[in-house]
Amino acid sequence: MKLLQYVFIIVVFLYLLLSTQCLAENVIVNQFKFDPLGAMKELAEVIDILNSKQSTHPDVHLNITQLVEKYGYPVQEYKVTTEDGYVLTMFRIEKKGPPVLLMHGILLSADDWVIAGPDDGLAYILASSGYDVWMGNARGNKYSRQHESISPEDSKFWEFSWNEIGVNDLPAMIDFVLETTSEKQLAYIGHSQGTTSFFVMCSEKPEYNQKISIMIALAPIAAIPNAKSPLARILAPYHYYANVLVKLFKIHEVLPMPVEYQYMENPVCEIGNGIICSTVLFMFTGFDYEQINQTNLPVIFSHTPSGSSAQQFIHYLQIINSGVFRKFDYGDNKNQAIYGSSKPPKYRLELVKAPVALFYSENDWFSDVEDVTNLQNKLPNVKEMYLVPFKKFNHADFLWAKDVKRLVYARITDVLKDSKSMKTI
Repeated sequence: MKLLQYVFIIVVFLYLLLSTQCLAENVIVNQFKFDPLGAMKELAEVIDILNSKQSTHPDVHLNITQLVEKYGYPVQEYKVTTEDGYVLTMFRIEKKGPPVLLMHGILLSADDWVIAGPDDGLAYILASSGYDVWMGNARGNKYSRQHESISPEDSKFWEFSWNEIGVNDLPAMIDFVLETTSEKQLAYIGHSQGTTSFFVMCSEKPEYNQKISIMIALAPIAAIPNAKSPLARILAPYHYYANVLVKLFKIHEVLPMPVEYQYMENPVCEIGNGIICSTVLFMFTGFDYEQINQTNLPVIFSHTPSGSSAQQFIHYLQIINSGVFRKFDYGDNKNQAIYGSSKPPKYRLELVKAPVALFYSENDWFSDVEDVTNLQNKLPNVKEMYLVPFKKFNHADFLWAKDVKRLVYARITDVLKDSKSMKTI
């Protein structure tokens, strides 16, 4: 049995143990607003439906280029090199309209903007509306595992978190898009870590505010003291030990290939057409069986996850534990050497002056409503606060929900149209 299968079993066991204990103490019911027994009933009903519809989707074995071309859109691939030598891959659906850069979350990739299909994939929707769509890939994911001088087999390759994605990757991609299109500004749409890295960029390199016509943040993450993912909350106080374990066991890269390939010898994700893997995902993002696109689950799990560095996860655990949006915590001595202080400096959100639209939901176990409200109060130029009108909508639903076009993307296109009148302050 492969290592990931052991991890899968341990995760499920820990979560069931936690759920049982929390249910007994009324913690999840009152604090997390989650009913494990109700979720189990929903899961059983969905499995019954899926077992009757078990099939292999034709898009499962297609890569992003093949997918986009299959649905009649032109696609181009570009290589962009950062100041510190990482070689990033970008994909483009070229149109004559204004450029839009889409940036994925942790463990994800450019695939996640198209695998919902031609009717519901955001990249397709924007391209059909006349936008010049660019899809970025952060260092370390399956499309960006290259460096001018360092091999991914070298631990030094993985010495980065989303701080470096914000400081180096986003500026390199934004500059490349603007140079290629001869435009002065672009619209930026990020999901999860794609929002975190944007806030890092505009606080650390405030000159990039002027290059953004509108930033649309899907499930935004900055300071997240109220994150409700039980496993994240359990691990957060032990983030220092996680860093030690990563170095001790040399676990620098996390989930570098799609779930389907991880389980080839024991295809867990084929059970119920992908519902078991969805349940594991829900343990982190929030439960929402109602918005599962049943026929599309095999496509999702044949393209996801796409890899990241362990430090990206550890950095999130640090800010969950501290409740402060700040740089990576290396420990007092190394912090002193790098930052000139024993504690990491905070990111200055007041410098994020580009127009921002915050899209959030009530059942997001990472981007909590209270944390989004606090973020709104710290950002100086919030133009839109959009609460998704569906109570069970979770962190991953912003990409793959059955009704994502109606619930989220329709509003995104409206905001993009209005962005012409919005200005950086």
